[in-house]
Amino acid sequence: MLPEVSSERHIRILRLLLIISFVVFAAVVRALPHPWNFTPIGAMALFSGAKLGRSWQAFLYPLSALFVGDLFVGFHRLMPIVYLSFCLSVLIGMLFRRTQTPGRLALATFLAALQFFIFTNFAIWAVGTTYAKSAVGLFTCYVAGLPYFGNTLAGDAFYATILFGSFAFVEYLNPSLKVCEPLSAR
Repeated sequence: MLPEVSSERHIRILRLLLIISFVVFAAVVRALPHPWNFTPIGAMALFSGAKLGRSWQAFLYPLSALFVGDLFVGFHRLMPIVYLSFCLSVLIGMLFRRTQTPGRLALATFLAALQFFIFTNFAIWAVGTTYAKSAVGLFTCYVAGLPYFGNTLAGDAFYATILFGSFAFVEYLNPSLKVCEPLSAR
């Protein structure tokens, strides 16, 4: 059992530090070897949006973690689309913020993975030279991306379960953390 924290300010700081540590965990895991698109980044963006709410920090932490990871993994010309997509995942997390149930988490996870698939594959088709600039070329690009969508969805679901489940367990161990919004939500 975690020790009780008395001050509301201390509770808020502890909660914020826990959220940040979960985001950092996800960033570190991304740098480890993994199957294509099976990463915690989408789950990290959802988690940040759900736990930090309508705050600039909800975007700062996952985008910073993504950037630091990209320093090791590498950059490519579609990075602005990828970053924008993860901003959308943060927004989806914010929508999910008030009522966090397993069913809503599953829906948020699916929507985040789906929008990532739609936007990044469209960008590959629009900017790249692999697919014809036609409806058939776009369709072919989406079909070719389906295995990656499966990995994205599986990775997001796996890591969302770990992030949200672990955080719920910590809140269970110390219920005062559950009733408190983070400092950044004010």
